[in-house]
Amino acid sequence: MATKSKAGEAKVAVLKGKDAEEKVLEYMKRMNRPFGAVDVSANLKGAVPKTAAQKILVALAERGDLVQKTCGKTTFFVVNQANLEDMPEEKLAGLEAEFKNVDEENKALMAEARTLAGEVAKLKSTPTDEELATEIEKVANALKKARAHLEPLRAGTPLVSAEETAQLERDWVRWRGEWTRRRKIFNTFWGLATDALTPQQATELGEDLGVEWDTAEHVALERGELCAPARVLGKRRR
Repeated sequence: MATKSKAGEAKVAVLKGKDAEEKVLEYMKRMNRPFGAVDVSANLKGAVPKTAAQKILVALAERGDLVQKTCGKTTFFVVNQANLEDMPEEKLAGLEAEFKNVDEENKALMAEARTLAGEVAKLKSTPTDEELATEIEKVANALKKARAHLEPLRAGTPLVSAEETAQLERDWVRWRGEWTRRRKIFNTFWGLATDALTPQQATELGEDLGVEWDTAEHVALERGELCAPARVLGKRRR
């Protein structure tokens, strides 16, 4: 089955006679580098076949437009440098000045491009009008809720009654006493169970059994004023 040509690949018209010769000479002058017939034909995309390119290159060399060089079994052709136009000093100076101006303009454009890129990035990170409206609505609702919580305080209304406070105190004393009692029982039995174990073995046993020890928060709470002896709290409250 014949293969289909690639999409968009246009066929190059094959040149002959004087058109082919002019095309080869124009390419050699423009590139000003050594090439063989195979390279010329390939670089011209087959517009001049390899056999025709070889004949044209030899003919141009015999005419003096090109110089023919042989390296081993390979023949190269290059434009006759003696036929090239010398570049006047004034033209060289003009080209250098033009290059300098273009280079400076390029640097200025690159700096401007960096600045614009930064502005674009800033704009992309800025919330849209819809996003701002949503955020403003969220903040307004949060403020409304916070003001509603503050209204009883501004009016002088007690948030917790004396009865509720007393009940909280009784519950605190009761459940803290229960927790202290249970912790004491556990520590007693745990000491008996791990008496013959090393600290590391005791730790591993606790991990295997899933024992939950007091966290840093528990320790801090136990050492705080809330868990201080009643006489100290009594003095502080008076």
